[in-house]
Amino acid sequence: MESLLLRNGLVIDTEPTPIARHNCDVLIENGRIAAVGPGLPTPAGTTVLDATDRIVLPGFVDTHRHVWQAVLRSIAVDMDLPEYFTLVRQQLGPRFRPEDVLAANTLGALECLDAGVTTVQDFAYARADRVTPDGYVAGESDYDYAEAAFEGLRTAGVRAVFGYLLTPQDTAAVRRAHALFGTDAPLLTMVAASLGPSNQHVESIVADWNLADELGLSLVTHIGSGPVNERPIELLRDNGLLRPDILYVHGNDLSDDELKMIGDSGAAVSVTPAVEARLGHGGPLLGRLRTAGANTALGVDVVTTVGGDMFSVMRAGLLTSYLAPGPHLTPGDLLRMATLDGANALGLGDQVGSLKVGKQADVVLLRADDLNLACAHDPIGSVVTAAHPGNVDTVLVAGKVVKRDGKLAGHDLAAVRAKAREAADHVAAQPVPAA
Repeated sequence: MESLLLRNGLVIDTEPTPIARHNCDVLIENGRIAAVGPGLPTPAGTTVLDATDRIVLPGFVDTHRHVWQAVLRSIAVDMDLPEYFTLVRQQLGPRFRPEDVLAANTLGALECLDAGVTTVQDFAYARADRVTPDGYVAGESDYDYAEAAFEGLRTAGVRAVFGYLLTPQDTAAVRRAHALFGTDAPLLTMVAASLGPSNQHVESIVADWNLADELGLSLVTHIGSGPVNERPIELLRDNGLLRPDILYVHGNDLSDDELKMIGDSGAAVSVTPAVEARLGHGGPLLGRLRTAGANTALGVDVVTTVGGDMFSVMRAGLLTSYLAPGPHLTPGDLLRMATLDGANALGLGDQVGSLKVGKQADVVLLRADDLNLACAHDPIGSVVTAAHPGNVDTVLVAGKVVKRDGKLAGHDLAAVRAKAREAADHVAAQPVPAA
Protein backbone atom coordinates (compact mmCIF):
# COMPACT_ATOMS: atom_id res chain seq x y z
CA MET A 1 0.00 0.00 0.00
CA GLU A 2 1.22 3.50 -0.84
CA SER A 3 2.84 5.47 1.99
CA LEU A 4 1.58 9.02 2.41
CA LEU A 5 2.94 12.03 4.25
CA LEU A 6 0.45 14.77 5.02
CA ARG A 7 2.78 17.75 5.24
CA ASN A 8 2.35 20.96 7.27
CA GLY A 9 -1.29 20.71 8.27
CA LEU A 10 -3.27 22.03 11.20
CA VAL A 11 -3.62 18.67 12.91
CA ILE A 12 -6.44 18.09 15.38
CA ASP A 13 -6.16 14.87 17.35
CA THR A 14 -8.75 13.62 19.84
CA GLU A 15 -6.78 11.32 22.14
CA PRO A 16 -6.66 11.70 25.06
CA THR A 17 -8.49 15.01 24.54
CA PRO A 18 -8.93 17.20 21.45
CA ILE A 19 -5.89 19.33 20.74
CA ALA A 20 -4.81 21.37 17.72
CA ARG A 21 -1.21 21.48 16.45
CA HIS A 22 -0.15 23.92 13.75
CA ASN A 23 2.47 23.08 11.10
CA CYS A 24 2.27 19.37 11.84
CA ASP A 25 2.80 16.27 9.68
CA VAL A 26 1.09 12.86 9.64
CA LEU A 27 2.90 9.87 8.17
CA ILE A 28 0.81 6.92 6.97
CA GLU A 29 2.37 3.55 6.21
CA ASN A 30 0.62 0.28 5.40
CA GLY A 31 -2.74 1.91 6.04
CA ARG A 32 -1.87 2.99 9.59
CA ILE A 33 -0.70 6.11 11.38
CA ALA A 34 3.09 5.77 11.58
CA ALA A 35 4.11 9.14 13.04
CA VAL A 36 2.66 12.53 13.93
CA GLY A 37 4.76 15.64 14.49
CA PRO A 38 6.45 18.65 12.89
CA GLY A 39 9.11 18.26 10.22
CA LEU A 40 8.86 14.50 9.78
CA PRO A 41 11.41 12.99 7.34
CA THR A 42 10.05 11.65 4.07
CA PRO A 43 10.75 7.92 3.70
CA ALA A 44 11.79 6.73 0.25
CA GLY A 45 8.85 6.07 -2.03
CA THR A 46 6.42 8.13 0.05
CA THR A 47 3.86 10.37 -1.64
CA VAL A 48 3.66 13.82 -0.06
CA LEU A 49 0.29 15.56 0.14
CA ASP A 50 0.59 19.26 0.92
CA ALA A 51 -1.72 19.91 3.88
CA THR A 52 -0.96 23.62 4.12
CA ASP A 53 -4.26 25.45 4.71
CA ARG A 54 -5.85 22.12 5.64
CA ILE A 55 -7.30 20.92 8.93
CA VAL A 56 -6.32 17.27 9.45
CA LEU A 57 -8.44 15.25 11.86
CA PRO A 58 -9.69 11.70 12.48
CA GLY A 59 -12.59 10.51 10.36
CA PHE A 60 -15.99 10.94 11.94
CA VAL A 61 -17.73 7.95 13.52
CA ASP A 62 -21.51 7.86 13.12
CA THR A 63 -22.78 5.39 15.70
CA HIS A 64 -26.37 5.16 14.51
CA ARG A 65 -27.81 5.50 11.02
CA HIS A 66 -30.48 3.68 9.04
CA VAL A 67 -28.46 3.82 5.83
CA TRP A 68 -31.23 2.22 3.74
CA GLN A 69 -33.32 5.36 4.16
CA ALA A 70 -30.99 7.37 1.90
CA VAL A 71 -33.54 7.06 -0.92
CA LEU A 72 -36.22 8.50 1.40
CA ARG A 73 -34.29 11.72 1.97
CA SER A 74 -36.36 14.61 3.36
CA ILE A 75 -39.64 12.71 3.13
CA ALA A 76 -40.46 13.26 6.81
CA VAL A 77 -39.06 16.68 7.66
CA ASP A 78 -42.30 17.99 9.12
CA MET A 79 -43.47 14.98 11.15
CA ASP A 80 -43.39 13.85 14.72
CA LEU A 81 -42.21 10.40 15.78
CA PRO A 82 -45.55 8.56 15.46
CA GLU A 83 -46.09 10.05 12.00
CA TYR A 84 -42.58 9.01 10.98
CA PHE A 85 -43.21 5.45 12.18
CA THR A 86 -46.46 5.25 10.24
CA LEU A 87 -45.06 6.60 6.98
CA VAL A 88 -41.51 5.29 6.84
CA ARG A 89 -41.60 2.08 8.83
CA GLN A 90 -45.11 0.80 8.24
CA GLN A 91 -46.05 2.12 4.79
CA LEU A 92 -42.84 2.68 2.81
CA GLY A 93 -40.51 0.15 4.40
CA PRO A 94 -42.39 -2.93 3.18
CA ARG A 95 -42.16 -1.67 -0.41
CA PHE A 96 -38.38 -2.05 -0.53
CA ARG A 97 -36.93 -4.82 -2.66
CA PRO A 98 -33.38 -6.09 -2.12
CA GLU A 99 -32.21 -4.11 -5.14
CA ASP A 100 -33.65 -0.95 -3.56
CA VAL A 101 -31.68 -1.61 -0.38
CA LEU A 102 -28.51 -2.13 -2.45
CA ALA A 103 -29.01 1.19 -4.23
CA ALA A 104 -29.87 2.99 -1.00
CA ASN A 105 -26.95 1.62 0.98
CA THR A 106 -24.50 2.45 -1.80
CA LEU A 107 -25.81 6.01 -1.96
CA GLY A 108 -25.96 6.38 1.83
CA ALA A 109 -22.46 5.01 2.41
CA LEU A 110 -20.98 7.29 -0.24
CA GLU A 111 -22.83 10.19 1.36
CA CYS A 112 -21.02 9.30 4.59
CA LEU A 113 -17.59 9.33 2.95
CA ASP A 114 -18.31 12.54 1.09
CA ALA A 115 -19.03 14.25 4.43
CA GLY A 116 -15.98 12.82 6.20
CA VAL A 117 -17.81 10.01 8.00
CA THR A 118 -15.38 7.12 7.68
CA THR A 119 -17.18 4.74 10.07
CA VAL A 120 -20.94 4.21 10.28
CA GLN A 121 -23.08 1.89 12.36
CA ASP A 122 -25.76 0.77 9.94
CA PHE A 123 -28.90 -0.32 11.79
CA ALA A 124 -29.96 -2.28 8.80
CA TYR A 125 -33.17 -2.50 6.86
CA ALA A 126 -35.92 -4.66 8.34
CA ARG A 127 -39.63 -4.98 7.79
CA ALA A 128 -41.02 -2.98 10.68
CA ASP A 129 -44.47 -4.40 10.04
CA ARG A 130 -43.06 -7.70 11.34
CA VAL A 131 -42.01 -6.25 14.69
CA THR A 132 -43.91 -7.69 17.67
CA PRO A 133 -43.39 -7.76 21.45
CA ASP A 134 -42.39 -11.39 21.02
CA GLY A 135 -39.54 -10.48 18.66
CA TYR A 136 -38.98 -9.75 15.00
CA VAL A 137 -40.82 -12.25 12.81
CA ALA A 138 -38.48 -13.56 10.14
CA GLY A 139 -39.35 -13.39 6.46
CA GLU A 140 -38.28 -15.44 3.46
CA SER A 141 -36.12 -12.66 1.97
CA ASP A 142 -34.33 -11.46 5.10
CA TYR A 143 -30.96 -12.78 3.97
CA ASP A 144 -31.38 -11.24 0.51
CA TYR A 145 -31.92 -7.84 2.11
CA ALA A 146 -28.91 -8.28 4.40
CA GLU A 147 -26.72 -9.34 1.48
CA ALA A 148 -27.85 -6.31 -0.53
CA ALA A 149 -27.14 -3.92 2.34
CA PHE A 150 -23.74 -5.53 2.92
CA GLU A 151 -22.84 -5.22 -0.75
CA GLY A 152 -23.78 -1.53 -0.79
CA LEU A 153 -21.47 -0.81 2.14
CA ARG A 154 -18.65 -2.92 0.68
CA THR A 155 -18.90 -1.31 -2.75
CA ALA A 156 -18.80 2.20 -1.30
CA GLY A 157 -15.63 1.50 0.70
CA VAL A 158 -16.82 2.85 4.04
CA ARG A 159 -15.90 1.29 7.37
CA ALA A 160 -19.17 -0.03 8.76
CA VAL A 161 -20.62 -1.92 11.70
CA PHE A 162 -23.64 -3.70 10.30
CA GLY A 163 -26.57 -4.21 12.65
CA TYR A 164 -28.61 -7.27 11.67
CA LEU A 165 -31.98 -7.40 13.44
CA LEU A 166 -32.07 -10.72 15.25
CA THR A 167 -34.66 -13.42 14.67
CA PRO A 168 -34.03 -16.06 17.36
CA GLN A 169 -37.02 -18.10 16.19
CA ASP A 170 -35.37 -18.53 12.77
CA THR A 171 -31.60 -18.16 12.97
CA ALA A 172 -30.65 -19.47 9.53
CA ALA A 173 -30.66 -16.04 7.85
CA VAL A 174 -28.75 -14.53 10.77
CA ARG A 175 -26.03 -17.16 10.45
CA ARG A 176 -25.80 -16.74 6.67
CA ALA A 177 -25.48 -12.98 7.08
CA HIS A 178 -22.83 -13.44 9.77
CA ALA A 179 -20.80 -15.54 7.33
CA LEU A 180 -20.53 -12.58 4.94
CA PHE A 181 -18.20 -10.80 7.32
CA GLY A 182 -14.71 -12.16 6.85
CA THR A 183 -11.32 -11.44 5.36
CA ASP A 184 -12.84 -10.45 2.02
CA ALA A 185 -14.49 -7.44 3.71
CA PRO A 186 -11.97 -6.18 6.29
CA LEU A 187 -13.74 -2.84 6.75
CA LEU A 188 -17.07 -4.44 7.66
CA THR A 189 -18.06 -6.02 10.95
CA MET A 190 -21.37 -7.25 12.30
CA VAL A 191 -23.26 -6.41 15.47
CA ALA A 192 -26.46 -7.97 16.79
CA ALA A 193 -29.33 -5.51 16.50
CA SER A 194 -32.18 -6.23 18.89
CA LEU A 195 -35.65 -4.83 19.42
CA GLY A 196 -34.41 -4.64 22.98
CA PRO A 197 -36.01 -4.27 26.40
CA SER A 198 -38.26 -1.35 25.52
CA ASN A 199 -40.10 -3.20 22.77
CA GLN A 200 -40.34 -6.88 23.63
CA HIS A 201 -41.03 -9.29 26.44
CA VAL A 202 -38.20 -10.56 28.61
CA GLU A 203 -38.23 -14.05 27.07
CA SER A 204 -37.48 -12.53 23.66
CA ILE A 205 -34.79 -10.30 25.13
CA VAL A 206 -33.06 -13.32 26.66
CA ALA A 207 -33.25 -15.13 23.30
CA ASP A 208 -31.62 -12.17 21.55
CA TRP A 209 -28.85 -11.93 24.14
CA ASN A 210 -28.19 -15.67 23.93
CA LEU A 211 -28.02 -15.62 20.14
CA ALA A 212 -25.62 -12.67 20.23
CA ASP A 213 -23.41 -14.59 22.66
CA GLU A 214 -23.49 -17.68 20.47
CA LEU A 215 -22.35 -15.64 17.46
CA GLY A 216 -19.80 -13.69 19.47
CA LEU A 217 -21.46 -10.36 18.73
CA SER A 218 -22.01 -7.22 20.75
CA LEU A 219 -25.48 -5.66 20.83
CA VAL A 220 -27.15 -2.47 19.66
CA THR A 221 -30.73 -1.51 20.48
CA HIS A 222 -33.05 1.46 20.60
CA ILE A 223 -34.02 2.36 24.15
CA GLY A 224 -36.77 4.38 25.78
CA SER A 225 -39.54 4.21 28.33
CA GLY A 226 -42.03 1.81 26.73
CA PRO A 227 -44.03 0.85 24.81
CA VAL A 228 -43.71 -2.66 26.29
CA ASN A 229 -41.53 -1.95 29.33
CA GLU A 230 -41.50 1.48 30.96
CA ARG A 231 -38.26 0.86 32.89
CA PRO A 232 -36.24 -1.19 30.41
CA ILE A 233 -32.79 -0.77 31.97
CA GLU A 234 -34.09 -1.81 35.37
CA LEU A 235 -35.62 -4.86 33.66
CA LEU A 236 -32.23 -5.78 32.23
CA ARG A 237 -30.57 -5.30 35.61
CA ASP A 238 -33.13 -7.40 37.45
CA ASN A 239 -32.67 -10.21 34.95
CA GLY A 240 -28.89 -10.14 34.91
CA LEU A 241 -28.79 -8.80 31.35
CA LEU A 242 -26.84 -5.56 31.84
CA ARG A 243 -23.46 -5.82 30.12
CA PRO A 244 -20.75 -3.51 28.81
CA ASP A 245 -20.93 -4.51 25.15
CA ILE A 246 -24.31 -2.91 24.47
CA LEU A 247 -24.83 0.29 22.51
CA TYR A 248 -28.13 1.91 23.47
CA VAL A 249 -29.68 4.45 21.07
CA HIS A 250 -31.66 7.48 22.30
CA GLY A 251 -33.04 7.03 25.82
CA ASN A 252 -34.19 10.65 26.21
CA ASP A 253 -37.14 9.73 28.43
CA LEU A 254 -35.25 7.35 30.71
CA SER A 255 -34.95 8.31 34.36
CA ASP A 256 -31.65 9.52 35.78
CA ASP A 257 -31.24 6.35 37.83
CA GLU A 258 -31.58 4.18 34.71
CA LEU A 259 -28.97 6.30 32.91
CA LYS A 260 -26.73 5.72 35.92
CA MET A 261 -27.29 1.96 35.55
CA ILE A 262 -26.06 2.24 31.95
CA GLY A 263 -23.00 4.19 33.06
CA ASP A 264 -22.21 1.75 35.85
CA SER A 265 -22.52 -1.20 33.46
CA GLY A 266 -19.82 0.20 31.16
CA ALA A 267 -22.16 0.36 28.18
CA ALA A 268 -22.46 3.27 25.75
CA VAL A 269 -25.27 5.45 24.40
CA SER A 270 -25.63 6.85 20.89
CA VAL A 271 -27.36 10.22 20.92
CA THR A 272 -28.84 11.61 17.70
CA PRO A 273 -29.56 15.17 18.84
CA ALA A 274 -30.88 16.60 15.57
CA VAL A 275 -33.42 13.81 15.04
CA GLU A 276 -34.33 13.61 18.71
CA ALA A 277 -35.12 17.33 18.78
CA ARG A 278 -37.12 17.26 15.54
CA LEU A 279 -39.11 14.06 16.04
CA GLY A 280 -39.75 14.68 19.73
CA HIS A 281 -37.93 11.85 21.47
CA GLY A 282 -37.63 13.92 24.65
CA GLY A 283 -35.36 16.46 26.29
CA PRO A 284 -31.64 16.82 25.53
CA LEU A 285 -29.60 13.90 26.80
CA LEU A 286 -25.89 14.72 26.52
CA GLY A 287 -25.48 16.51 29.84
CA ARG A 288 -27.51 13.91 31.71
CA LEU A 289 -25.36 11.12 30.28
CA ARG A 290 -22.19 12.96 31.25
CA THR A 291 -23.52 13.18 34.82
CA ALA A 292 -24.38 9.46 34.71
CA GLY A 293 -20.84 8.57 33.64
CA ALA A 294 -21.94 6.84 30.43
CA ASN A 295 -19.75 6.74 27.34
CA THR A 296 -21.61 8.95 24.89
CA ALA A 297 -21.40 8.98 21.10
CA LEU A 298 -23.26 10.71 18.27
CA GLY A 299 -25.29 9.61 15.28
CA VAL A 300 -27.31 10.97 12.36
CA ASP A 301 -30.15 8.40 12.57
CA VAL A 302 -32.42 9.18 9.60
CA VAL A 303 -31.95 11.45 6.58
CA THR A 304 -35.72 11.37 6.12
CA THR A 305 -35.72 14.19 8.64
CA VAL A 306 -32.25 15.76 9.08
CA GLY A 307 -28.98 16.16 7.20
CA GLY A 308 -26.60 13.23 6.86
CA ASP A 309 -23.40 14.80 8.19
CA MET A 310 -21.73 14.92 11.58
CA PHE A 311 -21.09 18.67 11.47
CA SER A 312 -24.80 19.39 11.85
CA VAL A 313 -25.09 16.65 14.47
CA MET A 314 -22.28 18.15 16.55
CA ARG A 315 -23.90 21.57 16.34
CA ALA A 316 -27.29 20.19 17.33
CA GLY A 317 -25.69 18.45 20.30
CA LEU A 318 -23.80 21.54 21.40
CA LEU A 319 -26.82 23.83 21.15
CA THR A 320 -29.42 21.52 22.67
CA SER A 321 -27.11 20.65 25.56
CA TYR A 322 -27.69 24.15 26.89
CA LEU A 323 -31.43 23.50 27.18
CA ALA A 324 -31.21 20.91 29.97
CA PRO A 325 -29.45 20.51 33.30
CA GLY A 326 -26.02 18.97 33.28
CA PRO A 327 -22.38 19.88 32.90
CA HIS A 328 -21.28 22.50 30.42
CA LEU A 329 -20.25 20.84 27.15
CA THR A 330 -17.56 22.33 24.94
CA PRO A 331 -16.92 22.01 21.19
CA GLY A 332 -14.04 19.71 22.11
CA ASP A 333 -16.45 17.43 23.96
CA LEU A 334 -18.65 17.17 20.87
CA LEU A 335 -15.70 16.54 18.55
CA ARG A 336 -14.50 13.71 20.75
CA MET A 337 -18.02 12.22 20.85
CA ALA A 338 -18.06 12.33 17.04
CA THR A 339 -14.71 10.52 16.78
CA LEU A 340 -12.96 8.64 19.59
CA ASP A 341 -15.99 8.19 21.86
CA GLY A 342 -17.94 6.88 18.89
CA ALA A 343 -15.18 4.43 18.05
CA ASN A 344 -15.13 3.24 21.67
CA ALA A 345 -18.91 2.82 21.63
CA LEU A 346 -18.61 0.51 18.61
CA GLY A 347 -15.74 -1.47 20.07
CA LEU A 348 -13.31 0.05 17.56
CA GLY A 349 -11.46 2.43 19.86
CA ASP A 350 -8.19 0.56 19.43
CA GLN A 351 -8.47 0.88 15.65
CA VAL A 352 -9.94 4.29 14.76
CA GLY A 353 -11.24 7.53 16.25
CA SER A 354 -7.94 9.35 16.72
CA LEU A 355 -4.55 9.89 15.07
CA LYS A 356 -2.69 7.78 17.60
CA VAL A 357 0.30 5.98 16.13
CA GLY A 358 -0.62 2.42 15.16
CA LYS A 359 -4.29 3.09 14.45
CA GLN A 360 -5.91 2.67 11.07
CA ALA A 361 -5.48 5.81 8.98
CA ASP A 362 -9.07 7.02 8.77
CA VAL A 363 -8.35 10.69 8.17
CA VAL A 364 -10.23 13.77 6.95
CA LEU A 365 -8.77 16.99 5.55
CA LEU A 366 -10.85 20.16 5.57
CA ARG A 367 -10.02 23.28 3.58
CA ALA A 368 -9.14 25.77 6.32
CA ASP A 369 -8.91 28.58 3.78
CA ASP A 370 -12.55 28.27 2.71
CA LEU A 371 -14.39 31.50 3.53
CA ASN A 372 -16.47 29.98 6.33
CA LEU A 373 -13.33 28.64 8.09
CA ALA A 374 -10.78 31.36 7.26
CA CYS A 375 -9.32 33.39 10.15
CA ALA A 376 -10.58 30.93 12.78
CA HIS A 377 -9.07 31.67 16.21
CA ASP A 378 -10.22 28.35 17.67
CA PRO A 379 -9.70 25.50 15.19
CA ILE A 380 -11.65 22.94 17.20
CA GLY A 381 -14.49 25.38 17.70
CA SER A 382 -14.54 26.17 14.00
CA VAL A 383 -14.83 22.48 13.04
CA VAL A 384 -17.80 22.03 15.38
CA THR A 385 -19.62 25.33 14.89
CA ALA A 386 -18.75 26.47 11.35
CA ALA A 387 -17.63 23.60 9.11
CA HIS A 388 -19.87 21.69 6.71
CA PRO A 389 -19.48 18.83 4.19
CA GLY A 390 -18.53 21.26 1.45
CA ASN A 391 -15.27 21.90 3.30
CA VAL A 392 -14.23 18.23 3.08
CA ASP A 393 -11.30 18.11 0.66
CA THR A 394 -9.73 14.68 1.24
CA VAL A 395 -10.85 11.50 3.00
CA LEU A 396 -8.81 8.39 3.72
CA VAL A 397 -10.08 5.03 4.97
CA ALA A 398 -7.38 2.66 6.21
CA GLY A 399 -4.86 4.80 4.35
CA LYS A 400 -6.69 4.63 1.03
CA VAL A 401 -7.72 7.94 -0.52
CA VAL A 402 -11.46 7.75 -1.18
CA LYS A 403 -11.97 11.49 -1.73
CA ARG A 404 -9.44 13.94 -3.16
CA ASP A 405 -9.74 17.60 -4.15
CA GLY A 406 -13.36 17.59 -3.04
CA LYS A 407 -14.42 14.66 -5.25
CA LEU A 408 -15.10 11.03 -4.40
CA ALA A 409 -12.77 8.65 -6.18
CA GLY A 410 -13.40 5.33 -7.89
CA HIS A 411 -17.17 5.52 -8.35
CA ASP A 412 -19.52 6.28 -11.20
CA LEU A 413 -21.64 8.71 -9.22
CA ALA A 414 -24.07 9.28 -12.09
CA ALA A 415 -24.85 5.54 -12.10
CA VAL A 416 -25.16 5.49 -8.31
CA ARG A 417 -27.64 8.36 -8.41
CA ALA A 418 -29.61 6.76 -11.25
CA LYS A 419 -30.01 3.47 -9.35
CA ALA A 420 -30.98 5.35 -6.21
CA ARG A 421 -33.52 7.39 -8.15
CA GLU A 422 -35.07 4.21 -9.53
CA ALA A 423 -35.36 2.83 -5.99
CA ALA A 424 -36.81 6.07 -4.65
CA ASP A 425 -39.38 6.19 -7.44
CA HIS A 426 -40.37 2.58 -6.87
CA VAL A 427 -40.75 2.93 -3.10
CA ALA A 428 -42.63 6.20 -3.15
CA ALA A 429 -44.55 5.72 -6.42
CA GLN A 430 -47.73 4.43 -4.86
CA PRO A 431 -49.98 6.89 -3.04
CA VAL A 432 -49.44 6.78 0.70
CA PRO A 433 -52.68 6.10 2.60
CA ALA A 434 -53.79 8.72 5.08
CA ALA A 435 -52.78 7.90 8.67
